[in-house]
Amino acid sequence: MRFTQYFNTKEKEKNTILPIYEFTNSPIHQFTNSPINQKSMNIEELRSYCLSLKGATECFPFDEVTLVFKVGGKMFALANLDGDLSVNLKCDPEKAIDLREHYPAVKEGYHMNKKYWNTLQIDGTISEKLIEQWIFDSYSLVLASLPKKAREIIQKL
Repeated sequence: MRFTQYFNTKEKEKNTILPIYEFTNSPIHQFTNSPINQKSMNIEELRSYCLSLKGATECFPFDEVTLVFKVGGKMFALANLDGDLSVNLKCDPEKAIDLREHYPAVKEGYHMNKKYWNTLQIDGTISEKLIEQWIFDSYSLVLASLPKKAREIIQKL
């Protein structure tokens, strides 16, 4: 197993490093950050984490199988409840491309603006901690885009 490191411009500023492990013996699971067959996040854990964020709400605005999480009335995550679990997350455009290149479970946002959204297949190849970080990043991007007054109200919750 070879260890590599991935940096994002914003993460460099925060002095954080996200590890990526490359499994050289498995072409299907290259560039995953966790062992194959690890415990995968389920919809209850995903929902619980999303709703733990300040001001987060959930709804079904499109259909009965697309659970949407919002902050300040704007979407930060969409989870598919039909079939295999996946979640669409908003992302910085440069980081979105990097994540797609390094993680096979990360694809262009399904039915979303592919510049800003990624679809993450929750299949056990990416750790829960990293999924939670990406959800928080999505939440933070949307929160930062809200008017100052709305952000202040949410931050006081």
